[in-house]
Amino acid sequence: MPATTRASVLIRLAVLAALCGCQTAPPAVNPERPARPAPPLALAADDVRAFPAAPAGFADEHPGRPHGTVVAFGYDSPVTGTRRTANIYLPPGYSAQRRYPVLYLLHGIAGNQDEWRGYVRAQAILDNLLADGQALPMIVVMPNGRALADDRPPPAERTFMPEHIAGFERFESELLETLIPAIDAAYPTLAVREQRAIAGLSMGGGQALNIGLGHLDTFAWVGAFSAAPNTRPAAALVPDAAAASRLRLLYLSCGNQDSLLGVSRDLHRSLRQQGVPHVWNVDEHGHDRPSWANNLYHYARQLFRPAAGPGA
Repeated sequence: MPATTRASVLIRLAVLAALCGCQTAPPAVNPERPARPAPPLALAADDVRAFPAAPAGFADEHPGRPHGTVVAFGYDSPVTGTRRTANIYLPPGYSAQRRYPVLYLLHGIAGNQDEWRGYVRAQAILDNLLADGQALPMIVVMPNGRALADDRPPPAERTFMPEHIAGFERFESELLETLIPAIDAAYPTLAVREQRAIAGLSMGGGQALNIGLGHLDTFAWVGAFSAAPNTRPAAALVPDAAAASRLRLLYLSCGNQDSLLGVSRDLHRSLRQQGVPHVWNVDEHGHDRPSWANNLYHYARQLFRPAAGPGA
């Protein structure tokens, strides 16, 4: 990344630093929780829900329902020179005799590979969607998006240091050149762009946009929930509106109580101006689990289907 761009990213991330209580936390606690609320932005007429709230109990475990499994997957990273670990969700009834689409699900700046299954309860959300016939069976890869030799969440005072931010930037090459090929080799995947999705929350939302929109030959489904200021400018993300329109689904969301709303809204407005089809979902939440869980629910329902978008 050029030095001027890196400096701009660090300045924008300072906003998130002021808001985020970035302590390593048990899974039940929001690793990205704001230390103090910020005044919400003024809302535009189209800053509204594209979907109703997910139904009651959508993120709870229900006795008697089939459950998927989450397993640890180790791989050697040439980027970090270390052995790294990702969590893999395998759907109920998983069989090596059939092939599956794959969703790569990225965490926030203060989280790790456990944030989605712990704090957000991704496993229960996916299990319930599948039990209700609301989603297609898929493999979900939840990696550690911090490509550093020491990839643990750092102490709060080091969270926004340049060397820590650089680890999230370095993950792009590790994902594309190492992790995706390793997953395709180890699991019965449908290893084509139309069967591969990426999404993330906060810092991971910015990563998902940067990586997904930057590699349209690899991903056909891209989602960002409460994207952080590491998100590249719209002109860099979408230099070619016709190419971006090849996506099967581009999904943007944020809560209207989230001070980072402007990051996603700026991209939404640019996409609208360029005529790039996308979903823009603004709920009533902040930078927290209710927003991310709801948006995972709505995003996962649409993945890998012939038709996608708000009416799917």
